[in-house]
Amino acid sequence: MLLASSLYAQEAAVKTANTWQSLFDGKTLTGWTQLAGTGTYVVKENTIVGTTTKGSPNSFLCTDKLYDNFELEFEVKVDNALNSGVQIRSITKETKNKKALKVSGPQCEIEATEIKGGGDAGYIYGEQAGGWRTPEADRKSHQHFNDGKWNHFRILTTGPRIQVWVNGRQVSDLTDEELYKTHAKGFIGLQVHGVGNKGPFSVAWKNIRIKELKPTAQK
Repeated sequence: MLLASSLYAQEAAVKTANTWQSLFDGKTLTGWTQLAGTGTYVVKENTIVGTTTKGSPNSFLCTDKLYDNFELEFEVKVDNALNSGVQIRSITKETKNKKALKVSGPQCEIEATEIKGGGDAGYIYGEQAGGWRTPEADRKSHQHFNDGKWNHFRILTTGPRIQVWVNGRQVSDLTDEELYKTHAKGFIGLQVHGVGNKGPFSVAWKNIRIKELKPTAQK
C-alpha cells in the first residue's frame, strides 16, 4: 500500500512538472503574500492591480510557493511613468529592522519604451543582488514593449540560464553562475516600484501561468 502511494505521488509530480498551472484565479489573491513596502494590490476585472503609495519603498506581491526551473508567462500593462518588474527565484533578506524584510533576487524589468528612448523591458536586474545582471553592453534600447497596452512576457529558467521574450521577441539570454549559487530557487514576485512622493501610478497583471520543469542537479 505504501509503495502504491509512493508511485502515485511520483506520477502526480511528473504530470505537474509538464502542465501549465494558473498562478492567479482572477478573483482573489490566494497563493500570494505581500512582502516589503506599502504599495497596494487589489483584484479588479480579472487582473492584479498594484498601485504606488507615497514614501513607500519597493513593494512585492509574492507567491507562497517556491520555484526552480520553470516557464512563466504573463501579460502586463504599466503606467509610462512607472518602471516595474517580476521577481523570479527570489528570497527575503533581513535588515537591521527585522520587521522590514527586503526581497532579493533576479528581476525581469518592465519598462515603457518612452523611458530613455527605448526601455529596458526584458533585461535582468538583481534586486538587492548586485544591481544589473544583464551586462551594460547587452542592454540595448528596443521598441518591443507597447506603451500603455497589454504586453506578453515569457520567462524560461534552466539552471543558471534565464531567457526572456517580450511580445514574442527574445530580449534576454543570460547565464549567471554567480547569482545562481544563491538564488537557485525562490518565489515569484510582482513589483510596485517606490516613487517617493510622486504618483500614484499603477501596474496590472493578468493571465499569469507557470509550467514547472525538471530541477537542475546541484553540484
